Amino acid sequence: MKLERRLAEFVVTLRADEVPEDARRILRWMVMAVTGTGIAGAAEDGIEALRAVLAESGGTPQATALVYGDRLPANAAAQFNATMCRALDYCDAMAPGPHIGSALLPAAFAAAELAGGCSGSEFLAALAAGAELSSRLNLSEAQYDGFDPTGIAVVFSAAAAASRILGLTSEQTLHALALAFNRCGGSFQSHVDGSLGVRVVQGWVAQAGVQCAELARRGVTGPVNFLSGHYGYGHLYGRGTLDLDAVGEGLGTTWRLHRMVFKKYPSCGVTQGVTELALSLLEDGVSAEGLRAAEVRLPPYAFRLVGKPFDPGTNPRVDGQFSAAYCVANAFARRASKLAHFAPEQVLDPALRTLIDRITVVPDAALDARGHTAVDLTVHTTDGRSLRRSLDIAPGFPGADLDETQHRTRFDDCLAYAPRAIAAERIEQYLQALRALPEVADVRSLIPLLVA
Repeated sequence: MKLERRLAEFVVTLRADEVPEDARRILRWMVMAVTGTGIAGAAEDGIEALRAVLAESGGTPQATALVYGDRLPANAAAQFNATMCRALDYCDAMAPGPHIGSALLPAAFAAAELAGGCSGSEFLAALAAGAELSSRLNLSEAQYDGFDPTGIAVVFSAAAAASRILGLTSEQTLHALALAFNRCGGSFQSHVDGSLGVRVVQGWVAQAGVQCAELARRGVTGPVNFLSGHYGYGHLYGRGTLDLDAVGEGLGTTWRLHRMVFKKYPSCGVTQGVTELALSLLEDGVSAEGLRAAEVRLPPYAFRLVGKPFDPGTNPRVDGQFSAAYCVANAFARRASKLAHFAPEQVLDPALRTLIDRITVVPDAALDARGHTAVDLTVHTTDGRSLRRSLDIAPGFPGADLDETQHRTRFDDCLAYAPRAIAAERIEQYLQALRALPEVADVRSLIPLLVA
């Protein structure tokens, strides 16, 4: 069986009881990270504008906008929720950059409402299948070469989950995935320029996944050789170097969604390590007042994302999240790294700018051999000390996983920052349901718990 058909068959036939316990735990953490970030991001830049555009576009009310409770067409609800869930960039991630959950979960919720219901067991299988597909189709830094990994790899997650929940056959699912291939797109220039395009792409990915499943269910076909064809994924995005045999190897027995990342701090994944190092230096008596100079060394890929001189534009939160210098200065000055520290007024605090100017960020190709998140931080203090710290695996990345307490701390930080509060008892009901997801009769019962 060709790889494309194997993937479609996997989506359709996977049972919840075939998903191992450690993979279920990762999926639960993913759902917590995504929904927490969505609740916290409800009033971020661009969200109200998108809400207005979708309301003006109209259409059949099929699914729910989280937090607000608006009723929208299913693909529009997926788009809105995914954009909101990425707005603070505190959702799940995966090296070298795809954010799977913030498109996968909104697409799955929208499909569940569109389908008229979905058991927790089916929902878990859909999430697992979707997350695993994008994990397997995730590319290397060299293969992406500037493409936004979310826009390229994650559309398959959204399409897979929607197809499973809507009850598509394996043939229809094949065409949903093939149609999704034609929606791959997006550039890391959105991140480099500090634009709202970063979160907008997330919404487009979720919207496309639901719509591709809807089209395939009605008989619309896509290029069935979308991976292995002459102009398929392997050629266009894998740049002729993608090992397609490896994509399908161990499907259903070896789980690659274990590579998922959960950030300890609410900024870009490649700033996690340097933030951790800066905070660790506080224990050695380094303070903002006593910092004379600092140097951050990053792998070239990370440097291109977060190493440019700090020059905030019209979207200060994004500028702060994607600035290693800002993240280091914030850690020293505020002795923590929380969502509130990336609010525009905090990013633009003049008192912090003096500290940022003392921090130099440089690329170092030698760090590539140490890993995607390798970083060196050297600080020089006003009392004459020089201290150097190094880290190869940032917290929250595989090999330095967060524990249950840290995941709950992340989630609580989101709730504390949320502009529209949701009652604490409803939040606890939601978390309890997640812990017993396969036993939930209908996941639609979870959605009202996430409306303010």
